[in-house]
Amino acid sequence: MLQQPQGQEDLQWLAALPALAGVMVAKVESAAALRAVHAQLPAAALLPLIESAAGWSALSEIAAVGGVLRLVVGHIDFMADTGMQCAQDEAELMPLRFAVAMATRLQRLATAVDGVTVAIQDDERLRQDTRRALRLGFGAKLCIHPRQVDIVHEVLAPTAAEMDRARRVIAADAASQGAAVQVDGRMVDLPVVLQARRLLARGERVHCA
Repeated sequence: MLQQPQGQEDLQWLAALPALAGVMVAKVESAAALRAVHAQLPAAALLPLIESAAGWSALSEIAAVGGVLRLVVGHIDFMADTGMQCAQDEAELMPLRFAVAMATRLQRLATAVDGVTVAIQDDERLRQDTRRALRLGFGAKLCIHPRQVDIVHEVLAPTAAEMDRARRVIAADAASQGAAVQVDGRMVDLPVVLQARRLLARGERVHCA
């Protein structure tokens, strides 16, 4: 699509916008195509949508392109491209989401964005989908309807109890000067401290959104 005349017209229009912060690039299937976008929009953060088998195959190269801020899962188009038919829990798409999570980590990108929940009126399904994204290390989720936004924010935000424990973990670690210590009867070492810091950072991001 990026090589089509309509795609080039879109890029020229975007390049003329003042103070463009970021662009979500649909159906990215190669690093070369994304590099062409970056060349025309060098100051914009890029969020490439992985929506096809070709995009999945080139995922590591796409993630490494300059200007990429975070990866985005476009699983509805991915299913259409591959002919996949998923159950409600979308377990069939776990390899795609896992690959996106790993590419995100390897390239030190901002946390990935999960795809939409098409069941607009099913709040519990939306909550379950958002919790799954969190478990995989994703930090955001696309919404297909405005009514979904508050629920996604609610699930992404750590609870007050989780925030309190994370603060106590960090405080205990600082007091112990890096030695192993217990909080609430559980051992605290560096991996636990890192998880606590990530949780606090997530809480700050969600509350600032």
